[in-house]
Amino acid sequence: MGLNKKTVDDINVKGKRVLCRCDFNVPIIDGKITDENRLVAALPTIKKLVGDGGKVILCSHLGKPKGEPKPELSLAPVAKRLAELLGQDVKFAPDNEVVGPNAKAAIEAMNDGDIVLLENTRYRAEETKNGEAFSKDLASICDVFVNDAFGTAHRAHCSNVGVSSLVDTAVVGYLMEKEINFLGNAVDNPTRPFTAIVGGAKVSSKIGVLENLLDKVDNMIIGGGMAYTFVKANGGKIGNSICEDDQLDVAKAIEKKAADKGVKLVMATDVLVADDFSGNGTNKFVKINEIPDGFEGVDAGMDSRKAFAEVLKSSKTILMNGPVGAFENPKFAEGTKAVLEAIVEATKSGATSVIGGGDSVSAAKKFCKAEDFTHVSTGGGASLEFIEGKVLPGVAALDDK
Repeated sequence: MGLNKKTVDDINVKGKRVLCRCDFNVPIIDGKITDENRLVAALPTIKKLVGDGGKVILCSHLGKPKGEPKPELSLAPVAKRLAELLGQDVKFAPDNEVVGPNAKAAIEAMNDGDIVLLENTRYRAEETKNGEAFSKDLASICDVFVNDAFGTAHRAHCSNVGVSSLVDTAVVGYLMEKEINFLGNAVDNPTRPFTAIVGGAKVSSKIGVLENLLDKVDNMIIGGGMAYTFVKANGGKIGNSICEDDQLDVAKAIEKKAADKGVKLVMATDVLVADDFSGNGTNKFVKINEIPDGFEGVDAGMDSRKAFAEVLKSSKTILMNGPVGAFENPKFAEGTKAVLEAIVEATKSGATSVIGGGDSVSAAKKFCKAEDFTHVSTGGGASLEFIEGKVLPGVAALDDK
């Protein structure tokens, strides 16, 4: 799962028009970017291309405009903030066609080392369908294509896959390289013991992850809503907890595979339950297989938190994919917080920690700092599919070394 693709270090961009696909899908409220992690993550690649004398044309999607221009989803605020972060002018090309007269004129006027940012690629309906016309438009404005958007690497769109097949040189940027190397090494070349935490609501959405990781890990912690499917499969009482009755056999099969592989499966033994998901009703700790009717499991209990922390603190590689409770509600967040704190402690003691998947990343940013972990992935769905062992079309389309 390591990266066998050409990178920005393998090419010469001096005097060339370089189209660089970034992931600037950032939250913007009243014209202000409220989380600029993705912008900061893109800076090393942009600086490299500028420093090497390329004419750097940036593109990204933002939100889901569904093929029509929506002013609130314009990338104009991103251009402004990028200019501040880079300390140089970033010319924004407002163009509802993305590659229209404004964009072409701005690119025509570029000198080596200049930067232009195109409008939201999803203003074009063809983008998400990988349509030929938009792919050709993008290819027509560049000599070299650089894909640095790991967050969309699992999707075959015009601005990552379509354009790659139409240019002579298509390579990986530093962020994409870093993501794949960290996730790939964590999964395929871990320092042992290797522990994975797989959480979230549904077993069905994580079957691929569970299956692939059982071949690689020493310990697997199963938390969050998916745990109740395992409990019910073993005859436990789960009250009103979330459960996928059509996945009970899958849960048993995963338990059997873990036993056959000698993987230690660590499940919660006690949980916090609530009779009101808002947290304003009765909340109490019970054994996970004795949840009373009218109550649902919302967080890992005290004993479970201790057990999870013990396993994590003795691990040398940790991969977290999913929280262990409904952490969005502060009353149900202590379990996920405890897990993250144990990972931070293990990292300080030399463990490699990788946080992947949208909810895990949100929790990590909420309760800790990104630099507390070895790597926090910028791609939710992409990191999930990568950990499952799937081929990412946005990476596959690039030039091999």
